[in-house]
Amino acid sequence: MNRRDSLLAALVATVWGFNFVVIDWGMDGVPPLLFLALRFLLVLLPAILLVPRPDASWRTIALVGSFMSLGQFGFLYVGMAAGMPPGLAALVLQAQVIFTILIAAGVLRERPTTGQVAGVTLGAVGLVVVALGRGGEVPLVALLLCLAGALSWGIGNVVARAARVTGGLSLTVWSALVVPVPLLALSLLVDGPTAVADGLAALGWEAGLSTLYTAGLASLLGYGIFTALLGRNPSSAVVPWVLLAPVVAMASAWALLGQRPNGAEVLGGLLLVLGVLAALRPPRRFVGGRASGRAASASGLGVGGTAVGGGEVGERRLDPTGREVGAPLVDLLTGEELR
Repeated sequence: MNRRDSLLAALVATVWGFNFVVIDWGMDGVPPLLFLALRFLLVLLPAILLVPRPDASWRTIALVGSFMSLGQFGFLYVGMAAGMPPGLAALVLQAQVIFTILIAAGVLRERPTTGQVAGVTLGAVGLVVVALGRGGEVPLVALLLCLAGALSWGIGNVVARAARVTGGLSLTVWSALVVPVPLLALSLLVDGPTAVADGLAALGWEAGLSTLYTAGLASLLGYGIFTALLGRNPSSAVVPWVLLAPVVAMASAWALLGQRPNGAEVLGGLLLVLGVLAALRPPRRFVGGRASGRAASASGLGVGGTAVGGGEVGERRLDPTGREVGAPLVDLLTGEELR
């Protein structure tokens, strides 16, 4: 990556990391599911009139939206409303890499690489350390809700990978079709009509700015830049930048909200990040008896490590949600194109 693209990747990671603090700040006094419904309404309109539909069936679009957006962020927002600090939420959500690898191994029969097995093990140890050593102000139910969000994200990754979906930004926009109405219905059911009406009445400039940030900057601009970076750089050079997001989230939560992580949270978070880095490390491809570093990236969500791009040396690139960009997948063992 050149310096310009590196700065753009760092910018996106910073936007995504600070997003957690912005959510926490803007959600005050508004039911979390209602607040999330407003975010995805803004993601959907007017972008759906400008962004072409992804090359995927309606069933795939609905499933991706249900798991990656409705499930992931629904659990995240409710977990944060239940007491999950934004910095710790950003960190725990990275467990989606672990879940993606495990689900893909079971459902898609993708054999994890040695690095991925080591990464999953290290990341799981980190999660246990965070869970056992979390501060008393972090309820267990909030941690479990955030993990459920990571699990939902992982399921969505596998759905997108199995369907060979391309187009990160277009999928983000079009999959939002299945999000606002169910969230509003759930909010009415869980919080009650009175709480929803009170929440709408309580919407102020803080909630408005927060929604503009999360929808406009984090979702639309963030995915737009990230997809462009994946289009001109190897995923192994782009995806690791995403790990800056929990660092930014924890640092900004500490600086702005006074939420200082304890020793166990820092240690567990470090183990989780190291585990994710190990899982993201591209497997080495052997060509003519020599090891080559041009193998496919396991990326955040490219699991199995058996696919590289067709053509001369290209690779199949995946963004952090498992959406694939690039040349056809090729099985390294047989040389056949995967279907």
